Formats: sequence, structure tokens, C-alpha cells
Amino acid sequence: MAYKLLLVDDEPFNLELMSDLLQEVGYLTVHARDGTEAWAILEQQGEEFAAVLLDKMMPGIGGMEVLKRIKSAPRLEFLPVIMQTAVGTAASVQEGLSAGAFYYLTKPFSREILLAVVNAAVSHWDRHAYFREIATQQIEALHHLDEARFSFRTLKEAQQVTALLAQTCPTPERVATGLFELLVNAIEHGNLELSYEEKSRLQEEGRWEAELEHRLAGSEFGKRHVCVELLREPGCIRFTIIDQGQGFDWQDFAEANPTRLIDSHGRGILIARKLAFDHLEYSGRGNRVSAIIKL
Repeated sequence: MAYKLLLVDDEPFNLELMSDLLQEVGYLTVHARDGTEAWAILEQQGEEFAAVLLDKMMPGIGGMEVLKRIKSAPRLEFLPVIMQTAVGTAASVQEGLSAGAFYYLTKPFSREILLAVVNAAVSHWDRHAYFREIATQQIEALHHLDEARFSFRTLKEAQQVTALLAQTCPTPERVATGLFELLVNAIEHGNLELSYEEKSRLQEEGRWEAELEHRLAGSEFGKRHVCVELLREPGCIRFTIIDQGQGFDWQDFAEANPTRLIDSHGRGILIARKLAFDHLEYSGRGNRVSAIIKL
């Protein structure tokens, strides 16, 4: 199934250029020439889109106002919004990220950057849609689970554990999105000790998945497990995730870093903290994190 994207820009040339590049690789595109038209489309068919590419500066309803409306609508709040702007200052970028933008594109941008950012946004939406679908399969007994502990090694196992644990919460799809990001970090950057720079390089070379499999099968990292614990406390549910790696400087990834805005990864902690949980706390050397959802 082809993914549908909403492109919003008051410059017809920009719309045509983006549409051509995205349709060339298989995306479906819908155009809006201003914020008013964009919001009308989103109100009618917002759940059909996998991402929105939104110009920040437009006459009438501007991009920031459309972004705020999207993030205020429960059925659209997880829709990834890629802001486009000709003003790439840190203050401008921070304003958009604080309002809920998923990525920032500074004009002019290359074909490669456009496709990388859109692919990252669509992958994020895909995971959310998967967990939302799983959440519709009610497992009532899990609402009464007070304590649990799971250990696992692979990304597939992490996905299975996430889908189950999220069912203990009032908003399973919201929790699942952030919990999975934390479990992936624990496997990739914790147990398998792959750095941010290594992941960027391996993704560019198309060798990321192969390297994961290689390390999971090896004697140095292959026997390590990630542990996730659930504890229902008065007024909240606490998830604690522990990996067996050397730890990392988590603080560098807890806030939006403008230098990484066009990278295809590195936003997991930010997503978990801003979109999924009410509180996120790392301890020790960074290989232990507690994520809390209030009831």
C-alpha cells in the first residue's frame, strides 16, 4: 500500500517539485496551498495521511497554527509533521519542535535529505499504526496486572513485549510508541554498543540490519539481554528498562538537537519523553531508565 502525504506550501513551484520527487519513489501526494485549505483536508481525511510536509510561513493561517491544531486533535496528534522553513535559526527550529514538529527542513534542501526525512517520519507513523491496531484487540486481564518482568534480545522480541505491556495502560498506542523506542535504544546502543555515528554510517551504506544480526549472533554481545519491568503504583504505572551495555550520555538526546534534525534516527528518547510518558528518568551510567504514565 502506498503512503499518502499532505504537502502544504503557498508556492506552486515548491509543491510541484516536492510532489514529483516523492511520487517518483512511490508516495501518493495531496496538495494544499495555504493553512486554511490544509486544515480543511485534515479535518475530513487526516487519518489517511502518513505525514504532513508543512511550510512555516504562509498567508492567512500559518504553518505553526496548523501544527498546533494537529497536535491538539486526539486523532491526529501522532501524525508526523515535517516543517519547512527558509529561516533555519536555532530559535525558529526550537519553536517548531516545542510545538510538536517531527523534523525540520531548511530550504533549499536536496532530494536525498527530503527522502530521508520523509522515510523516517513514515516509519514512525507505521510503528504507531501497528501498535494502534494491536491496541484494539482488548486483553482485559492485563488491566489488572500489578507487576511483571520480561527479558529479551532482539527487535522482534521487543516489539512483542511492547505490544503486550502497552495493553496495561489506558492509552496503549501512545505508550507503545515510546516504550518501543526505549527498548530499541537498549538493544542497539546499550547491549550491542553501536554508537550514534556508527548507526548513521551503516544506514547510509545499507548495512545496518546486517550489522545488528552479526552482533546478535556473536559471542561478545549475543548473550546480553534487555530487562523491562512493570510496576503498578498508586496513581501511575512505572516501566523500568535495564540493558547490559556500558551506558551512554543520554542527556544529549533528551532535548531536540538542531544538528541532528535531518538524521534518520536519534529521536527515540525525545519521542518517549514528549509523546508517550509523563515522566522519563535515566539513572546510573545511562543503562537504566524509568518511564512513568499517570493514571
